[in-house]
Amino acid sequence: MKRIETAQAPAAIGPYSQAIEKNGFLFVSGQIPLDPATGEIVGTNAAQQIERCLKSLAAVAEAAGTSLSKTVKTTLLLTDLAEFATVNDVYTQFFSEPYPARACYQVVALPKGVRVELEAIIAMD
Repeated sequence: MKRIETAQAPAAIGPYSQAIEKNGFLFVSGQIPLDPATGEIVGTNAAQQIERCLKSLAAVAEAAGTSLSKTVKTTLLLTDLAEFATVNDVYTQFFSEPYPARACYQVVALPKGVRVELEAIIAMD
């Protein structure tokens, strides 16, 4: 296993790695909308927050030598599924056909009170 870290994405706020590379895949921990420089929450709505999450996800992928275009699977957590369509609008600015497989769940709460969290599995080849 190889640990991946970049200052272009928020540092882990617990006992985990930003990402782990193993067997040709990059397993990226859940990204919440934190400014990597300040650690402050970015955005007040789900659209602004998912954009920050996707930028962080892209930065981790880049640090590992891959890109979002090789994303195989994402898991999206929302505190309000009513924001699903808005989040999808931003999501499609970062991904294109064929879109990664995805699961989406509404949860009661997320770390630091944010509205969204996104994790991914990205191919390294």
